[in-house]
Amino acid sequence: MDQQQPGPGPGAMIERGLAFAAVAAVLFGILAVLRPFATAIMFGAILAIALWPLRDALVTRRVRPGLTAALLLLLVLAAVVVPTLLIAPGLVAAIDGGMEWARVALLTAPDAPPEWLARLPLVGEQVVAGWAKIAEARGNLGGALAPYAARIQAVLLDIAGGLADSLLQMLLSLVVATMLWTSGPVIAEALHHGAGRLGGETGQESLTTAGAAVRAVAYGVVGTSVAQGIFAGIGYAIAGIPAAALLGFLTFVFSISQILGPLVILMWIGAAWWLFDQGQTLWAIFMAAWGLVVISGSDNVLRPLLIKRGVEMPLSIIIIGVFGGFVAFGFLGLFIGPVLLAVGLVMLRAWRAASPGAA
Repeated sequence: MDQQQPGPGPGAMIERGLAFAAVAAVLFGILAVLRPFATAIMFGAILAIALWPLRDALVTRRVRPGLTAALLLLLVLAAVVVPTLLIAPGLVAAIDGGMEWARVALLTAPDAPPEWLARLPLVGEQVVAGWAKIAEARGNLGGALAPYAARIQAVLLDIAGGLADSLLQMLLSLVVATMLWTSGPVIAEALHHGAGRLGGETGQESLTTAGAAVRAVAYGVVGTSVAQGIFAGIGYAIAGIPAAALLGFLTFVFSISQILGPLVILMWIGAAWWLFDQGQTLWAIFMAAWGLVVISGSDNVLRPLLIKRGVEMPLSIIIIGVFGGFVAFGFLGLFIGPVLLAVGLVMLRAWRAASPGAA
């Protein structure tokens, strides 16, 4: 009969407990140090992963990693940071004034829509019917919409304020992304090694799939919303609509929120009506066509095309991620939230697939 090995003595247990406490204290200290930069680190990592295919393409063409990182940094500065710096200072006041203008315009709109609106392909009849319903209920419309309008205005003002507050985090995230673009392969190898130690082959596959999920959300959700915002701003600017940059920003916010997406259509319809009311019929027709084909059409074309490059995510996950991310991380949480939930969902699927008896 085999004799049982004696368990560790009191001295060994105390040593293990002290070692565990020391490791826990170090980890707690590290987390405390990194906590103020958590948003910047997460957003920088998302940015680096999203643009990694472009980074690989440049490195493959024998562009040095340091120079590649510098070029990507300049690209993000020109495309994101500089426009944000220009828009952010007056965004709160512009949103406040824009909401008041929309309220007055809605209450003073003519009872009958312009004739050209009914001739728009695909959506003409629906727009005219909606216009008639609004005109019919106009007497009670102000009171009925007042609570919702105030709530939407408060959310938009919070987002605008969060954008201004997130500028420092955005700059810090660019530092993180630049570091990853420069030495990313070394970090990726260490992460794959750690995932392999913890979860074996399944852990490594989960890490790869998580990267695909990041790109799926970045391209299919965030990328489509950014494209819609840019297209909308360009169209409004060409047509001479006031505050075109603000309207483009609002288009992005409404689009990325998913549930406020129909407001994007109301915005370009309202812009077309405003141009018609100003006697600019040709520009009104241009605005309606641009909104139908380019602004709303880009969502129907780009989103399915881009999201197929990664992992398809349920709409509910995206909606919860957008609003929850904003509450947790501020403006940058609009990007971070859906990505984190997408990565979590991918890891859950990988765990279930690797579990014995999984469906």
